[in-house]
Amino acid sequence: MSTRWKIALGSVLAVVLIAFSFGAGYFTALLAPASGDELDRVVDAWDTIAGRYVEPDKIDRNALAEAAIRGMMDYLNDPYSAYLDAAGYAAMQDDFEGTYSGIGAEMGLRDGRLVVIAVYPGSPAARAGMQAGDRIAAVNGASTEGLTLAELGPLVRGELGTQVTITIDRGGAALSFTMTRETITPPSIRFEMLGTVAHIEIFSFNQHADEDLLPIIQGLSSNGATSIILDLRGNPGGLVTTVVNTASYFLRDSVVLTIRDSDGATTTHRTVTQGAFTNLPMVVLVDGFSASGSEVLAGALQDHGRAVVAGAQTFGKGSVNQLFPLPGDTGIYLTIARWLTPDGHLIEGVGITPDYPLELTGGGLLDWALDYLAAG
Repeated sequence: MSTRWKIALGSVLAVVLIAFSFGAGYFTALLAPASGDELDRVVDAWDTIAGRYVEPDKIDRNALAEAAIRGMMDYLNDPYSAYLDAAGYAAMQDDFEGTYSGIGAEMGLRDGRLVVIAVYPGSPAARAGMQAGDRIAAVNGASTEGLTLAELGPLVRGELGTQVTITIDRGGAALSFTMTRETITPPSIRFEMLGTVAHIEIFSFNQHADEDLLPIIQGLSSNGATSIILDLRGNPGGLVTTVVNTASYFLRDSVVLTIRDSDGATTTHRTVTQGAFTNLPMVVLVDGFSASGSEVLAGALQDHGRAVVAGAQTFGKGSVNQLFPLPGDTGIYLTIARWLTPDGHLIEGVGITPDYPLELTGGGLLDWALDYLAAG
C-alpha cells in the first residue's frame, strides 16, 4: 500500500492496521499495561472459574477469554468499538486491500440503528434494490439488535460466490434481499461537464481516489470549466491520506483537520503539494449519508471559505478508530480519538451544517448548485 497512512476516517468500518505514527510517537498499537487491584481481580476471577467450577469440562478457555474481552468492550457502550474474532479481524484488514467479497453496501449507525450509508452502483446490493437509509434488521435470519458495526461487517461479507440474506426496515416495511457475494471494488470518482461546470462525484476516499482525481483537476482548463460542483453525497469516508491529498487540490498551506486523543493531545494535518491545483468557484453537495472523511473535506473547505456547502446535515461520524491485534488473529477495534475541523468544530454526533440547508435531493440539488454558480 506504499506509504499511505493506514488510518481511516470512515468507510465507517475501515481501521488502522497494526501500527501507525503521525510523528512524535503518535498512535502505536500497544495497549497501556494494566496493573494493581483491577487486574488482580480479573486474574483471580479467571483462576477461580477455570480452577474451581464444578463442571470443568464445560469450560472452553478460549471462549472464556472472548467472553471477558467482550464484557469489557460492552462496558464502553461505544458502537464503534468492539472485540473482533478471527473472521472479523480478517474482514477489517480487507478494507485496505481495495477489494473484498461482499454485496457492495456501506453500513453505518444512525440514532443507534445499523443503516445502509451507501450502495455502490452495479453491486449486488444495488441490483437487489437496497437503498441508503435502509435499516439493517437481520442477516441470514439473525437479528442485528445489539450488534456493533465491527460485528456486522463479517456477517455481511463472506466467501466469494456464497449467498447472504439481508432483512431491512424501510419506512416500517420489512424487505428481504438474498444476494450472491461478489468481488467488490469500491468506486472512487465520476466526472462530467455540465456546460462549463465540472461535476465531480467522489464516492469514497479509497487509496486511489486522489490519484484518480489528478487528471480531472489537470484537465479543468482544457475542458472549459469555469466552476466546480464537488458532490460528496453518500460518500462514507475513507483513508485520511486520501482526504488530505484531495483537499490539497483545492487548498494551499492550510489545515485540513485536527485529531484530539484521549489525553487531549492534538495532531494537525495540513495540505501537501500536489501535481495540480484549482481555485475555481465551488459548491460542495452533502447529505445525511456524507460521513467521516467526506465530512472532513466539506468541513475544511467550508471553514477556509473555499466553497459553500449545500444540502442536508451530514452524518456526524467524527471518531478515529484503531485496530489492536490480539493473539489468535483476533483484535480490538477501539475509538481512540476525535477529529475536528480547522476551526475546531467537533463533528461526532453533530455533523457539518451546510451554508445552504436544503431538502432537495437527487437532480434537484444538482440543479440548485448549477443555478447558484450561474448567478455568480
